[in-house]
Amino acid sequence: MNKVVTFGEIMMRIAPLGNKKLKQSNQLEYYFGGTEANVAISLSQLGNSTQHVSVVSDDFIGDAAKSYLQKFGVNTSSILFSEHPLGFYFLETGAVMRSSIISYNRSNSAFSHIDPKIIDWNTILEHCNWFHWTGITPALSENAYQVLKKGLEIANEKGIPISADPAYRSNLWKYGRNAKKTLNELVGLSSIFIGGPNEINELLGTSYSYTNEDFLKSSKKLVQEHPNIAKIFDKTRVSINANWHKIRARMWNGDTFEETDEFEITHVVDRIGTGDAYASGLIHGLLHYDDTKALQFANASCALKHTIEGDANLVSEKEILNVINGNLNGRIVR
Repeated sequence: MNKVVTFGEIMMRIAPLGNKKLKQSNQLEYYFGGTEANVAISLSQLGNSTQHVSVVSDDFIGDAAKSYLQKFGVNTSSILFSEHPLGFYFLETGAVMRSSIISYNRSNSAFSHIDPKIIDWNTILEHCNWFHWTGITPALSENAYQVLKKGLEIANEKGIPISADPAYRSNLWKYGRNAKKTLNELVGLSSIFIGGPNEINELLGTSYSYTNEDFLKSSKKLVQEHPNIAKIFDKTRVSINANWHKIRARMWNGDTFEETDEFEITHVVDRIGTGDAYASGLIHGLLHYDDTKALQFANASCALKHTIEGDANLVSEKEILNVINGNLNGRIVR
């Protein structure tokens, strides 16, 4: 069984029920998530061995967060406890032309205070087949950056494939480190890049458009700047409104360009975590299939997440393969 290690913050998502605004609701629901934790949960549901590395609050909330990942089969032996609080965010889910709104509370979180001395990457990465990170982690604190960098260096020493989702969020980089320089450094230690012209523009200061032609040009430019990157996988989205999206995926693997068919999602149940579902589908696909099918698997995984409430994609490999094979009518399976 393939072992995938992820590293990042676990957060609590708090939201009014349904599509209500916070000021009109006196009931809230919560889910635990966080982009890298979402990837670990989804990969576990697909039959992989997963281990998530993080820090949570040393109280009943942190204990519940850790238990949530355990419930879905994630190895939590490297999730440590801290005296600082768990990060959380509020979500108001939009509808039609009204956008969803998120407000984060994570600046003094348990994860941001992670101690680099207590993470034993050599042990954690033993028998590991894949390491996944996103740009949100190094944006949170100097300590989080240092822990991630050390993990990437050791993963490289062990020859472990590394997927990078740069996820540049300008409002997170508040502790003094230069975001673009840091992300370029970490992407340079990775082998699979999840992103397209927008993400490459943010990293390299370029101005490529969203076209397939510029996707190819920007991918080649990225590899020129970071020769360790072997393959680039991107997800494109057209939003008709908050409830109606169209998505497709594309890739350049150093030799060929490919693009999937488009999925039209006419009733979005939950938009949160769809990018993480794409990443988890891609990682699973690359571990089990060729590049073409991995791309299709990632796109179908992303599409199905739009139908799942909560942060993580909880569908099975069989459900994703059914979608790839054209079973899109949603009829009851008996």
